[in-house]
Amino acid sequence: MPLAQLRRAAHETVAGLPRAFWWLWTSTLVNRLGGFVATFMALYLTLDRGYSASYAGLVAALHGLGGVISSLGAGVMTDRLGRRPTLLLAQASTAVSVALLGFVQHPVAIAAVAFLVGMASNASRPAVQAMMADIVRPEDRIRAFSLNYWAINLGFAVSSMAAGFIAEVSYLAGFLIEAGMTLVCAVVVFLKVPESRPAAAPGDAEGEDPVGLGTVLRDGRFMSVVGLSFLVALVFQQGSVGLPVAMGEAGFTPADYGLAIAVNGVLIVALQIPVTRFVERRDARRLLVVSSLLAGYGFGLTAFAGSVWVFALTVCVWTLGEMVNAPVQTGLVVRLSPLRGRGRYQGMYTLSWSVAALVAPLMSGFVIDRLGAEWLWGMCAVIGTGAAAGYAALMRRLPAEETGEAEETGEAGKAGGTGKTGEAAPARPPAARAEEVGAA
Repeated sequence: MPLAQLRRAAHETVAGLPRAFWWLWTSTLVNRLGGFVATFMALYLTLDRGYSASYAGLVAALHGLGGVISSLGAGVMTDRLGRRPTLLLAQASTAVSVALLGFVQHPVAIAAVAFLVGMASNASRPAVQAMMADIVRPEDRIRAFSLNYWAINLGFAVSSMAAGFIAEVSYLAGFLIEAGMTLVCAVVVFLKVPESRPAAAPGDAEGEDPVGLGTVLRDGRFMSVVGLSFLVALVFQQGSVGLPVAMGEAGFTPADYGLAIAVNGVLIVALQIPVTRFVERRDARRLLVVSSLLAGYGFGLTAFAGSVWVFALTVCVWTLGEMVNAPVQTGLVVRLSPLRGRGRYQGMYTLSWSVAALVAPLMSGFVIDRLGAEWLWGMCAVIGTGAAAGYAALMRRLPAEETGEAEETGEAGKAGGTGKTGEAAPARPPAARAEEVGAA
């Protein structure tokens, strides 16, 4: 591709997004650049502290459980207190708890603080996703959430490489560096990111919550999306829980697994933006169906892998599904979320991934031990096919376009970088769920 075309493509990818989005994007990138603890936690507990692998697994499970619990609570806070206060509280709590985790030594204290770290770090997700939906125009949301997803993976790739070097010097330094960079994120949000929670509609009583968790649970269409999200997440989680175990039992080394899984990060960093440009204006139903099939059969092909390079090829297949699924699926969540209930809806969506992170290790361990790795990869293919069928049926029942909130949110997106608060206008009564596809 000529240089002029590359420049034009890059400009079109980043142009038109509000200034508040870029500050939020910067906060995300800094946060992920400092994400050392999750990378070396198991090594820290087993090698530095001398605990067993079982204890390390327990701590990881408690960390995940904290995320499950905070998903819904943070969603409620996002709607009631606002996006910005929730995000600041989550980031400040994460910084304090991560720093504390580096100092505590008693096994019960380590487990308890790890649980708090899981709660605090996961609490920012509903707020970030709701804020991005608030400040970005509907037609730009797929692009915006893809850029955010790209920042997450770029930061993770860099922090994963740096974590090894930092651990050789001092594990405590890794905890303190992550805490410090998380505080930097909070400062960026405090100084540069305005509150974006929509103002109350003229007819709403002050302090009244028009959307509660019961509303979310009774929304059958949305809960179907949450269920399908759980299935897809269950498949994608096998890249970090089922794949290393299966490769180890097949006689491959940790370095072999590292080489294969590195393809995932490299592809996302290199191709997420071009893939976004490809899918941005295409039919969401087809994209969700195709991405589910790529995920399921990408892992399904792992049953036939006999070398590192074939494993890497299967990683390429499901990574393409991941790159397509992440922004489009979250866009569907935004489309189905009432304007003043975005926090709760995003919290429920986040919950699906948190629960999948808890279930996936249990599922992979049980299936590999009792039936063999081939059965696990076959189950992934079946789950991916089921998710694809579910998306095809669900999206067929959705209106092609819903209007009302999309228009007012678009105005909020235009003002997000220039106005004093970037808040959206009050919702129009007939259309609480009007959203273009965009997201995560």
